[in-house]
Amino acid sequence: MENKKSNDGKYWLIAVVMFFLGAGGLYLLMYFFPEPFIKTVSEQVETKNVSIVDNGISEAVDKIYDAVVVVRTYQKKQLYATGTGFVYKTDDNNAYILTNNHVIEKGDSIFVEFTNGNLVETKVAGKDAYSDIAVLTVSKKEADKVASIGSSEDAKIGDTVFSVGAPLDADSYSGTVTRGILSGKNRLVGVSLSNSTTNDMMMSVLQTDAAINSGNSGGPLVNANGEVIGITSLKLASTGVEGMGFAIPIETAMNFAEKLEKGETIKRPLLGITMRNLAEAQYLYYPKLNDLDIANGVFIEDVNSDSPADKAGLKDGDIITEMDGKEVTSIAYLRYLLFNHNVGESIKVKVLRGSDTLEITINLTESV
Repeated sequence: MENKKSNDGKYWLIAVVMFFLGAGGLYLLMYFFPEPFIKTVSEQVETKNVSIVDNGISEAVDKIYDAVVVVRTYQKKQLYATGTGFVYKTDDNNAYILTNNHVIEKGDSIFVEFTNGNLVETKVAGKDAYSDIAVLTVSKKEADKVASIGSSEDAKIGDTVFSVGAPLDADSYSGTVTRGILSGKNRLVGVSLSNSTTNDMMMSVLQTDAAINSGNSGGPLVNANGEVIGITSLKLASTGVEGMGFAIPIETAMNFAEKLEKGETIKRPLLGITMRNLAEAQYLYYPKLNDLDIANGVFIEDVNSDSPADKAGLKDGDIITEMDGKEVTSIAYLRYLLFNHNVGESIKVKVLRGSDTLEITINLTESV
């Protein structure tokens, strides 16, 4: 038994000695002959050279740039306002330019300036305040380039977008390109059709953080392929708000443009009522409305005789609380819901009449 323990001890001692002899021998070989070992290790490491090149959006800008124009609006031969537009189509004789209605609505003559410096008087083929779309025409020979039309529906939040326009002073800053991302889609934004602070209607728009300033209105919002996906139209300007610009989706704009370029009037449905936001009615005219247990709605001040509302049974003093199953929060939102319908269609509204809630179907006819 003792002999076995003695032999085990010898084996352990021999193993320890052999380990240190081997390690020492390997060290001496690497110290005096390092090249074979370094080469072997180096061969196992694959080295890659990576070049990072950012060409930005210059190629996309080239596709759209010469299709963009400065829009100059004159009143009695005096420059009244400037904006932006772009050539979106041509036919045998004419080039067609899209811009915003609010850029040209107060002018008695409209000129466009191309990137080659040519200043050309236009004809107004059509304009529409509620969509904020206007179509201008010039001779086809004036247009060097036509914009490619893309799809806002296919665009994704986070996609690179850019605008081209003439912000602030058109003489100094025409052709300005600003870059950002598509920040949001289907944003409902209040719009005033006059200079008042009250929203007249709502619009469903694209949101971007690309810089959009006064003068950019009517210009293109473009994707990284150089295709127009929207028309820059609105700028949310308020203390503490930055990087929130808005554009009309190109599908919406083109739908109106196709009618306006033919000289057609945009037909919208009519209710035939004089209305006020509930809060305004409560404050100014009808204090008894304060007793109602509702926060939002549209108060009907007067129903026009023989109008769709009259024929459906709406009465003075009714409060519209729902349309299409959606809560009516304001006149602007009511118009948004109403204008999503076509003339000849029917809508269902809920109204509060005294303490009773009624559901009424209204057959829509054309507005005047």
